[in-house]
Amino acid sequence: MKALLEKLRAQLPHYLALMRVARPIGTYLVLWPTLWALWIAAEGFPDWHLLIIFCLGTFLMRSAGCVINDYADRKIDAHVQRTKARPFATGAVTEKEALILFACLCLTAFVLVLFTNLMTILLSFGAVALAACYPFMKRYTHLPQVVLGAAFAWGIPMAFAAQQGALPPALWLIYIGVLMWTIAYDTFYAMVDREDDLKIGVKSTAILFGEDDKTITGMLQVCVIIVLVLVGVQFSLSFIYYAGLMAASGLFIYQQHLIRFRDRDQCFKAFLNNNYVGGVIFVGIVLHYLITP
Repeated sequence: MKALLEKLRAQLPHYLALMRVARPIGTYLVLWPTLWALWIAAEGFPDWHLLIIFCLGTFLMRSAGCVINDYADRKIDAHVQRTKARPFATGAVTEKEALILFACLCLTAFVLVLFTNLMTILLSFGAVALAACYPFMKRYTHLPQVVLGAAFAWGIPMAFAAQQGALPPALWLIYIGVLMWTIAYDTFYAMVDREDDLKIGVKSTAILFGEDDKTITGMLQVCVIIVLVLVGVQFSLSFIYYAGLMAASGLFIYQQHLIRFRDRDQCFKAFLNNNYVGGVIFVGIVLHYLITP
């Protein structure tokens, strides 16, 4: 037992690296849409226990997704400039360790979901399925970002199910908006690795879009704003919500400016900037429910 604990202590930094604990941007990008949905479903501040469950669950499932992603890419990461220092690429962790860590994270998240309702519990199986299959999509399709978007947006129906015990049709507008948003910003992310991915045969929307990448991501961002305007109409949100969308539109314009030369660092900066997009939209939703009677 003592030897096992010593081994776990020695490996802990590598496990945390697998989970991307020091790089929480992915957690934020999953959490923002989930918080939008929770606030809209509750028409204001959601139930405290649900807020805690979804915040912790988002961290756990995003971490699990990172672990299974590195497992899937264990023979690829060493050949990519951005990922060559990851634990699998350096031989710091084994396949067995990664799979056990993935299972533990998923099980812990599932325990949290058990404190909700049956509909949310059933939906949680979809979250695990999407998180598990996404990393393997880049071998078979140029659209893995679509699967990632479906996974990142899955907290939306779960939030409505947990808060309302129902799935109103209008929630799928939020889902579609987040799906398109994810495709756009993850294309920026894929643009960073495009040259390496072409060499090793990994597929992505950045490769699929080619020279049209800036145009298509810009069109996707316009569609995101249009869909979120429709969300505001469907849920009777006030002007302050639309002010948040205007701020998000400004950030989208800034991101297009950043990627104009397709510089790797600037593309990555554009990707990271989407944290602020999620934040300003969330602020608009919160202020709407605080100000509107």
